[in-house]
Amino acid sequence: MAKVAFLGLGVMGYPMAGHLQKKGHEVTVYNRSGKKAAQWVAEFGGRLEPTPRAAAAGQEFVFACVGNDDDLRAVAIGEDGAFGGLAKGAVFVDHTTASAGVARELHALAQASGQGFIDAPVSGGQAGAETGALTIMCGGDPADFARAEPVILSYAKACRLMGPTGSGQLTKMVNQICISGLVQALAEGLHFAKCAGLDPHAVIEVISKGAAQSWQMENRHKTMIAGQFDFGFAVNWMRKDLAICFEEARRNGASLPVAALIDQFYAEVQSMGGARWDTSSLIARLERS
Repeated sequence: MAKVAFLGLGVMGYPMAGHLQKKGHEVTVYNRSGKKAAQWVAEFGGRLEPTPRAAAAGQEFVFACVGNDDDLRAVAIGEDGAFGGLAKGAVFVDHTTASAGVARELHALAQASGQGFIDAPVSGGQAGAETGALTIMCGGDPADFARAEPVILSYAKACRLMGPTGSGQLTKMVNQICISGLVQALAEGLHFAKCAGLDPHAVIEVISKGAAQSWQMENRHKTMIAGQFDFGFAVNWMRKDLAICFEEARRNGASLPVAALIDQFYAEVQSMGGARWDTSSLIARLERS
């Protein structure tokens, strides 16, 4: 069992840290809202610290799951950041969906001080975090990954090293590009079925047994048909992630015409008041009266 810190107790980090504690690791938590950290300790045990630096002190592994590049820099290298408390040989594992650039930046800083850094964005959403069934794509040094993987598997069903630093974030970008296309296609298919006078539930029952099947179809078609959009990753966060994809595409020369179009559709959903709706709300845009 390891001594670990977990920084960021949002909808993902809260249950992920809980799984670490349940598995017998010695967990110290930090959250920007101290009330949330106190709530976590009351539920799971462990202890809390008032700053990332204090939480990281003396730990073998420090995990972070925050909002974006700026949040990550704040908890890692900001005032009282975790890097100030990291011991030599400790490994910082970042579960934030962030840019490959910030991963490389923090890896270089960690390496210069004798520590490890793994970029490890996750897929599986809140439900995957709560059930301990996340898929985690990692970038970094193989030796650091080999040390961290057994601990990461406390809340993951799959964890793979994709390549050097930044490769985890690049793989997550592929994930988000694919999801945006799948959700838009499902929204259009359901919309078409309704307009054609078909029973959309019956349509999905049939086509989900064939080549059109997807996780989105299996898990989101009922709530999409019902116009319910409180079941997953928010539109605001998807647009943040797609912006990271577009920035990287400008750097590497990739062409993302469909993802760019769907990002515009998500902007329309935001203008409809759906900023906090889940990503399946693309169908709401098609069904506006």
